Amino acid sequence: MAADRLMLPETGSVLGIDVGWSLKSASSGICRLDWDGQSIGWTLQHFSGDPDIRRATISAVSDGRRLLAVGLDGPFRGDLAVIDRYRQAERVLSQRAIASRVSQPGSSRSPVGRLLNHHTNAFAGLLIADGLTARASHRHAVHELALFEAFPTSFLGLMLEDVEKGERQQRSDRYFIALVANGGLERLLTHHLPGRRLAGDLANVRNHDERAALVCAITALGVARADYLTVGDADGWIMLPPRAFIASWAQPIVADWNHG
Repeated sequence: MAADRLMLPETGSVLGIDVGWSLKSASSGICRLDWDGQSIGWTLQHFSGDPDIRRATISAVSDGRRLLAVGLDGPFRGDLAVIDRYRQAERVLSQRAIASRVSQPGSSRSPVGRLLNHHTNAFAGLLIADGLTARASHRHAVHELALFEAFPTSFLGLMLEDVEKGERQQRSDRYFIALVANGGLERLLTHHLPGRRLAGDLANVRNHDERAALVCAITALGVARADYLTVGDADGWIMLPPRAFIASWAQPIVADWNHG
């Protein structure tokens, strides 16, 4: 209910992380999204999975700021235990009505899923140790801190009326480009933070991992003000856009999903 939503402060920050693990290529992305009374801006970086680089990049981009919520693009439990199972959240987003139009998350028990779980836990551990993340206030919290799971591909795809999955490596990029072009992402940002202008141009965000991190940060805005849809259980909740931003084809599907 609208009355149950949390109020965002006049100024604040959230963080989004696209989880990668390559030691050679910069396959991780991070975005700190900030706002004040007039504008919304973001700081982006992509980086490798080297543990020292990972730690230094989180520290540099976080910049000592209090983070109201942090979205991680990977599966994790609140106790940071190994998941190694096909979760409820993954099953729901893989149902035919959605998967036929929007790419679904992989299983946490697949080889890639296990790697993603491991490295998401590593990122979560660094954020917990930094002590910058606020305590969780949303109903579907998995940890005492406001750390949660985002999935940019489904988040973006569920907002689009006309979705073409295309080649695997291009799906989330194509969804991002389409939602920048039709104004959907800007409308969502100003829904969460009304009365502000964008300090930058979303169309200028071109790196795949930085785009994903930015979507994780936008997801974090919804979590910070308890305005989202979600699917999952104790093994993890995947956070998605508010129902008002879900495309008409998906509205009957999400009718009984949990909301903030």
